[in-house]
Amino acid sequence: MEKVVLVGLALKGKADAMEESLAELGRLTETAGGTVVERVTQRVERKNPRLLIGEGKAHEVASLARKHRARTVIFDEDLAPAQQKALEDIVGAKVLDRTRLILDIFAKRARTKEGELQVELAQLSYMLPRLTGAWRGFSQQVGGIGTRGPGERKLEYERRHIRRRIEYLKRDIARMRHERDVQRQRRRSVPVPHVALIGYTNVGKSSLLNALLENSGATTSTVYADDKLFATLDPTTRRVRLPQGGWAVVTDTVGFIQKLPTDLVAAFRSTLEEVAEADCLVHVRDATARDESRQTAAVTAVLDDLGANEVPCIVAYNKTDSLGAPEVRALASAHPEAAMISARSGAGLPDLMRLVEAALASRWMLRDLDLDPARAARLSEIYASSQVLDQKAVDGKIRLRLRVTQENWARLLNKLK
Repeated sequence: MEKVVLVGLALKGKADAMEESLAELGRLTETAGGTVVERVTQRVERKNPRLLIGEGKAHEVASLARKHRARTVIFDEDLAPAQQKALEDIVGAKVLDRTRLILDIFAKRARTKEGELQVELAQLSYMLPRLTGAWRGFSQQVGGIGTRGPGERKLEYERRHIRRRIEYLKRDIARMRHERDVQRQRRRSVPVPHVALIGYTNVGKSSLLNALLENSGATTSTVYADDKLFATLDPTTRRVRLPQGGWAVVTDTVGFIQKLPTDLVAAFRSTLEEVAEADCLVHVRDATARDESRQTAAVTAVLDDLGANEVPCIVAYNKTDSLGAPEVRALASAHPEAAMISARSGAGLPDLMRLVEAALASRWMLRDLDLDPARAARLSEIYASSQVLDQKAVDGKIRLRLRVTQENWARLLNKLK
């Protein structure tokens, strides 16, 4: 395990936020395979433009890194390329910032081809402005056949290669985005509601999807779930049974985090757009989290950026089995509109699905339709445009119980006149 020193910086009046963020950085470090040997904090009026922290504090960090033989120092803030270089000169060890650490974790966790390309794009976008000085030893110009003229530095070769690779990745991701759009349109043509699970990383979204699958008696494979930050990156979709019959497709999305790197949001945008296209969102929150309000704010900020804040949203507080009964009652009293659930024990899942079904009702209506047997040829069209929950013969008619969108219901009635 790589030994790591963490460094946190707090502006005046924001010490509590720094402590919580630094604790999360420690978990991120462990997820990346490091061991935290020391935490260093500093409260300042304003950030040092050259080193981010004060010069005396930087030398203190260097001393602690030598004492513990730590190979890496990770800052809980974004570092400018010049700041990173200046800090490495003082500390004498590898210096990373929070963004670089998260990119490293995403690189380890990506499983699908699209996920790998998205992470590589974010990494290269992050690296490009940090190449300055990396090839100082190769800066001389060379001569000879084929090199007449001004020549070219090794650094420029590297920059040009990265820029070309970035353009290639953008084209490849755009092609995959088009394929995803086609799949999305195909899915929309199938009469099934779409629910997306969203939330902070490690709140239990994947575990919740597995619990819903188990309650549905589904035979499909379960979703990988682990007690780690960003255990799953690639969206996974499964069918889950609804209380009044029929199915919904439920997508487990990538978890969010405070200070989520903008390059990652941009790279994963095509994946995150699954959220904006859903009929209903389930915002899973950790009932045991001390900084739950900050986690919620981080999720809300990404939803706003995606234009998904108009999608009906159900709040579900997970991990209530880790709380005492009085704490659960207090939480339920403070959030009467939310579901109190435990993905581990299954408690509260029926209540959650009833809330989901009620939210879906704004778009997906339950309707009864009596069809004359002489018009039975229309059955295939009805099945193609709506979800048939029940079909039986009543008084010489074919009675159908449907879950159907308002648009398709109006279209069916018009054709059956």
